[in-house]
Amino acid sequence: MRDHPHGGSGDDAEPVPEVWNGRAVNRAQWPLAALGAACLALGIELAADSAWTASFAPLLMSVIGCIAAGLLILFGTLAFVHVHVRVDQEAVEVRCGHVGLPRRRIPLENVVGADFVPRVTPHEWGGWGYRWRPEKGTAVVVRRGEGMAVRLGDGRIFTVTVDDAENAVRVVRDRLRRLSAARRAAQA
Repeated sequence: MRDHPHGGSGDDAEPVPEVWNGRAVNRAQWPLAALGAACLALGIELAADSAWTASFAPLLMSVIGCIAAGLLILFGTLAFVHVHVRVDQEAVEVRCGHVGLPRRRIPLENVVGADFVPRVTPHEWGGWGYRWRPEKGTAVVVRRGEGMAVRLGDGRIFTVTVDDAENAVRVVRDRLRRLSAARRAAQA
């Protein structure tokens, strides 16, 4: 997370890039991923080295439980270790984790505005990950800190934690101005 000067209208003299890329990382989730890998390894170890002749059902439940818990923890944490945000001429795209799933692509035609959020916390959203709260909207939260809130035409709000969120908001607003100008020119 970086410290950014606040204030101004966001119309800086700095040129707006054609494609803006940003990301946020949460290194605190790596120990959870290691815990998931340990549970998975324990399940495999139980399956490989146990005597399956006595007490079959409890052993089978232990193996299945360890493997399932390990996979859930491992993939659940790795999916939200980092987030990548891309703003181009057509859309705002958010991809999570190393595989890029879950992914959300929001066409700029559906966006009515973007706002800088100086402090997004997992506590206010109910934890890390892809979150939905009826009163707040949807969010991808991978760490505490600055974020961008994208307001959609249907009244919903999509929030994402990302480094340099003020610049992301500036790029989205520039794209929306261009899109609005193009629509007015097409109507004239």
